[in-house]
Amino acid sequence: MSDLIFLKPVLKENIWGGNRLKQFGYDIPSDHTGECWGISAHMNGDCIVDGGFYDGWSLSELWEKHRELFGNIQMDRFPLLVKIIDAKEDLSIQVHPDDTYANEHEHGSLGKTECWYVLDCDSDGKIVIGHHAKNKAELKNMIEQKRWEELIRMVPIKKGDFFQINPGCIHAIKAGTLILETQQNSDITYRVYDYDRLSDGKPRELHIKQSIDVIEAPYRAAEIDPRVTVEHGVTITSFVECDYYQVKKLDVDKTGQIEFHAPFTNVSVIEGEGTINGKKIEKGTHFIVPFEYGTCCFSGTLSLIVSSI
Repeated sequence: MSDLIFLKPVLKENIWGGNRLKQFGYDIPSDHTGECWGISAHMNGDCIVDGGFYDGWSLSELWEKHRELFGNIQMDRFPLLVKIIDAKEDLSIQVHPDDTYANEHEHGSLGKTECWYVLDCDSDGKIVIGHHAKNKAELKNMIEQKRWEELIRMVPIKKGDFFQINPGCIHAIKAGTLILETQQNSDITYRVYDYDRLSDGKPRELHIKQSIDVIEAPYRAAEIDPRVTVEHGVTITSFVECDYYQVKKLDVDKTGQIEFHAPFTNVSVIEGEGTINGKKIEKGTHFIVPFEYGTCCFSGTLSLIVSSI
């Protein structure tokens, strides 16, 4: 049986970041730390294996040289990326391309389908998701005329909410929000609007043409219908299953066990502490369950977000 693959997160500073990633036990670089890349093999943040037989290997190296750990799936890169995002200030209003557009315009990159689990937010928390333009022509006019109040669709949020963000969906995380994001392994973002903020004295780059190219108009909401089941002491909330991933939340109170049947499973501990097969895990731990690992036996009080392809 292969070891569980524990990973050291990559922490990133951002103009909009804060200091709440400390609560996950991370040694953050500053009070403007916006992102923890907890499970990533992307060149902009390649996680390092922490302990076990492959200690010190990067996840991308493990993927290239030991594909059997990932079910020998035939993909040219590790397909997923899991982040925790701390938005002390508003993120830019943005959109992501699909695989076809990204491959053509972004040097062979994957597109970016993503989803958000709200870990925490202000009592009056909101996010931007979608827009009010009736068609592409109206969308183009509203963007070019900077009619942001009319254009963007704001929705209230609360802790525990889940959102699927498909390519072409205009979106933004707002100030005071802490989320766990599961996404395709891509770092392509097109900024539509950035509140005229300055970074190092200059406005950050916008991507108006690309944004108009890829934003879907009219907006269509992604359907989410969470299902809850209980198996062997584990409460399983199934949020989404799409072409790129399936994402679930697991809750354990005292003891529980589960066997994962995917080629590999990403696991992030979002609350509590305990053990998995005798190994200590706690809030902020990220690991991968490799192919045919067998039964995972949990003890303690734990909430986990898991993803697989």
